[in-house]
Amino acid sequence: MDHETLFECVVNVSEGRDLAVVDYIGRAGGKSTLDVHSDPHHNRSVLTLAGPRSLLAGAVQRVASATLDRIDITKHSGVHPRIGALDVVPFVDLTAVVDLSGPTSRGRKSASAGPATQALTSPKACEERNRFAIWAAKTLHLPCFLYGDERPLPEVRRSAWSGIMPDAGPLRPHPTAGAVAVGCRPVLVAYNVWLAEADLGTAKAIAASLRSAEVRALGLQVGDSAQVSCNLVRPFLRGPGFVYDSVAAQAAVSRAELVGLIPREVLRAEKPSRWKELDLSDSRTIEARLEEAGLDGGSFELG
Repeated sequence: MDHETLFECVVNVSEGRDLAVVDYIGRAGGKSTLDVHSDPHHNRSVLTLAGPRSLLAGAVQRVASATLDRIDITKHSGVHPRIGALDVVPFVDLTAVVDLSGPTSRGRKSASAGPATQALTSPKACEERNRFAIWAAKTLHLPCFLYGDERPLPEVRRSAWSGIMPDAGPLRPHPTAGAVAVGCRPVLVAYNVWLAEADLGTAKAIAASLRSAEVRALGLQVGDSAQVSCNLVRPFLRGPGFVYDSVAAQAAVSRAELVGLIPREVLRAEKPSRWKELDLSDSRTIEARLEEAGLDGGSFELG
């Protein structure tokens, strides 16, 4: 395969209990579907799709259509915030990685580049975001709220329909699908830490202490447990080990949970002796799944 830019799209859908429905949606993505993670308490599934644009664009559209075909948001309940059945569709340019210690790097990214690299929001990813929003508005009649550098996803969640209106599509919610947040962003890692004691107040306090430019966090009651649910938005700078240790410094930890996939470089910044504790493995890296799917040998070509 030539070195066409590789994109990732981490589709979040509002169903995590009916696994037959989740399987139907995941299979719609074909070989682009690299991972599916479902949670019954959040009642949410995270589908990681990736590939060159020529493959990925159609796969994401099929997943979106399958989601609207099978999920009715008016019948949904779960602890995770959501605005629709097809809740979040973020596009990521996997090649948009730079060396923070110097000028932008070009060429093949070194596997041993170290933690001095960081993903950037790519104009190419924003182009994919805009293309998908136009398609979803026209074909699915779905209200689309855009997010990215101009405004973050939490702002869309807070202000959709009250402070901000859709950027594309109808000006009222879809009767069964609600709306969708369509984004462009750098690579992030979704990561949860479960507390040994089911104390929601403690989980919320820890989440508040973690929030920064590198980490977004919520304290949630998940079944009979309390969870600190995080998005590591700069995972090359603040990875899973940092979050786990920060939580453990304030409360006893039951377990950790990686949601979806992780860049291999972020994994290798953690000591292998901790991978099991941190719920990490090389088989759950983006590169390993790309290689398994036969997509560019699991390598990222810098843009």
